[in-house]
Amino acid sequence: MIAKTKILVVDDEEVVRLSYLRTLKGQHCNVHAVADGKNALRMMSQQPFDVVLLDLRLPGMDGMNILKTIKQKWPESEVIVITGYPAVDSAKAAVTLGAFGYLAKPLGPDAVINAANGAMLHKRWALRCDQAVQRAAMV
Repeated sequence: MIAKTKILVVDDEEVVRLSYLRTLKGQHCNVHAVADGKNALRMMSQQPFDVVLLDLRLPGMDGMNILKTIKQKWPESEVIVITGYPAVDSAKAAVTLGAFGYLAKPLGPDAVINAANGAMLHKRWALRCDQAVQRAAMV
């Protein structure tokens, strides 16, 4: 994992939050966790995260609405939807809204690390491409 990657875990199940926290902190990441969408958006407004691991079924605001808001306000953040209720329709909707990935629970530590790594590499590649396009436009 790229050092100092900022990751936000959004899941209403404490055992899941703690598991992802423990796994990702072992990778030298800056990891925070919240149990609902309201707190996720509050945390994002305080310090946007590089990667968000997002459950779909949450109290209050559902995961799709959170995903939509994150991608509108912080498009550079990569979101990975992780759900215990996978379905083709929700996977399509998530990708359409800009999710980097869509995974089914339960996930082992290696799958969590690989997903976060993939999202962070994608983000870095996208930022490089954006910079190259900006430089080319100046010429």
